[in-house]
Amino acid sequence: MDNYYLTTLPGGTKIISEFIPHVQSFTLGFWFNVGARDESLRNNGISHFIEHMLFKGTKKRTAKMIAEEIESYGGYLNAFTSKEHTCYYSKGLTVNLGRTFSVLSDLIQNPLFKENHIKKEAGVVIDELKDLDDNPEELLYDKFEEIIFSGNRLSYPVIGKETNIRNFVSDELFNFHGSNYNTDGLLVVASGNVKHDELIKLTEKYITERESKRRRSRDKFNHKKVEDAFIEKDVQQVHTIIGRATYGYNDKRRVPVRFLSALIGEGSSSRLFLAVREKLGITYQINSFLNSYNDTSAFGIYFSTNQNQYSKVIDIIYREFKKLKEIPITERELRKVKEYLKGGMLLSLESTTNRMMRIANSIIYYDRIIPVEEYLGRIDRITTEDVQKAANELLNDSKLIKVILKSDTK
Repeated sequence: MDNYYLTTLPGGTKIISEFIPHVQSFTLGFWFNVGARDESLRNNGISHFIEHMLFKGTKKRTAKMIAEEIESYGGYLNAFTSKEHTCYYSKGLTVNLGRTFSVLSDLIQNPLFKENHIKKEAGVVIDELKDLDDNPEELLYDKFEEIIFSGNRLSYPVIGKETNIRNFVSDELFNFHGSNYNTDGLLVVASGNVKHDELIKLTEKYITERESKRRRSRDKFNHKKVEDAFIEKDVQQVHTIIGRATYGYNDKRRVPVRFLSALIGEGSSSRLFLAVREKLGITYQINSFLNSYNDTSAFGIYFSTNQNQYSKVIDIIYREFKKLKEIPITERELRKVKEYLKGGMLLSLESTTNRMMRIANSIIYYDRIIPVEEYLGRIDRITTEDVQKAANELLNDSKLIKVILKSDTK
């Protein structure tokens, strides 16, 4: 933990850094605790839209200047919005930390939200939405979370609805930005060859103190019984997700579930990949996933196949589920999946961007930096009994639903 430093300024901004002396670069991220989960039906998509709009220029810089000031020195600038937070980040050479900080801080604090920019960017975001609609897999993931999280704002898609996107106006964007982009909700996170004292000075120089006027609380997620769903779309294959809502970051039982997801369908040596693709060759894509939030996760198996093979794939998936519930996995398979998870984690640490994101997520969800050794220890402590217990809880037939996308639902 010696290379991690954390400071909270009087205005509430948290500055977290990881010093890596042997690199010549850094990744710097500005994180806000706002996403689709904090929206209403009427403004769903506004967090993502504001993320786009902040790149359209500030009082000091045009959109072109923002991009050029980073890229002309070999840097990289990007952002993303999720259901629970928004992040603006940049990667650059250590000598350019001050310049990068200046651009990012200007970007997040001084938007213009000009009406002509809003109309133009609405067209861009609607094109992005239509690209998602043209991608059966992406469309299915959104629909799956909409169903399993129904009754909670987690069900809202990050990109929002076309009607909302077309109707955003300057005042609405300023109000949402003013309510959510405050210093007491800001994390400044850096990983790489950066000095923590310099980050503090840069934050004090460039970030204007602005605390939230009111505390916003999120609706707690409550599990509800949900039903299978069908989406009709002009596609060649049948696309399906089988899954459910399960434990979030705040539940220790998530760790065996993460293990189970890897065992079932991550990588080409996973059970379903071997049973369905390698052995029978009846699907190109089959994989498991675990998308986690604070108080719940979306677990599922996604696959696509032709109509004639669909029933066979479903049968194999449920047969594998039954095996996992009834037969303990071998010590050899236990070790294999542990090494897969630990290896993936350690390889991700080769990137300062991944390291920055890991630190931020650790602070957001656990309010502390989880040491790598602690994460590896959690994986190492998983037993065959833990896996079987997780399988019996997670793969309960009465709790699993299917969301199916195909050309004809009859």
